[in-house]
Amino acid sequence: MFNTPLPTVNELPSTRKLVRSTVIALLTAVGLLVTVVMPSEYAVDPTGVGRALGLTQMGELKIILAQEALADAAPPQPAAPAPAPQVAQVQPIANPVATPAPALKTDQMTVTLKPGEGTEIKLEVLKNKTISYEWTVAGGPVNYDTHGEPYNGEKGYFHSYNKGKQVKRDKGEFTAIFDGTHGWFWRNRGNNDVTISLKTSGDYLNVKQ
Repeated sequence: MFNTPLPTVNELPSTRKLVRSTVIALLTAVGLLVTVVMPSEYAVDPTGVGRALGLTQMGELKIILAQEALADAAPPQPAAPAPAPQVAQVQPIANPVATPAPALKTDQMTVTLKPGEGTEIKLEVLKNKTISYEWTVAGGPVNYDTHGEPYNGEKGYFHSYNKGKQVKRDKGEFTAIFDGTHGWFWRNRGNNDVTISLKTSGDYLNVKQ
């Protein structure tokens, strides 16, 4: 037996209140989905709130980590044959005018990774601009991927310039094939902390770390 009396009709919430509560709950859920879940899980940030809170960067890092895991599991691919060299036709230039070389940026950065950690440093580079770089690792080797992502590109798309496993240093240059962010992702697969020192030089806009 129940001693609690049943509520009267007047004590029950009206249909209007129920509809209003449902609409408020729905709008709250949609707001959380757009501003929190989508940036942090899928790096999709239509409002810009996720990047301001650091959630979009978290989503981008998750995508890179997932791509790295797939790359680690994939069997090595045979190297493609090098294309035959092409001879460029040189046309004479009448009255050549010397143009000053663009000023190049140079930066030096360091980052420390604990065992199992990964991070990336990106440069904003316009198409056909060349970047020279050199990085070294103190404390042990790392896995790395030098890649670029275009502005407003499709979700998950990136172009890899080169990559490697258990590497202590790398030096070279790359030419951006599109406008976007280009740089390096490292992961420490060892048991000790490692410190990565990166030097960059070239015609880029800024550094995103």
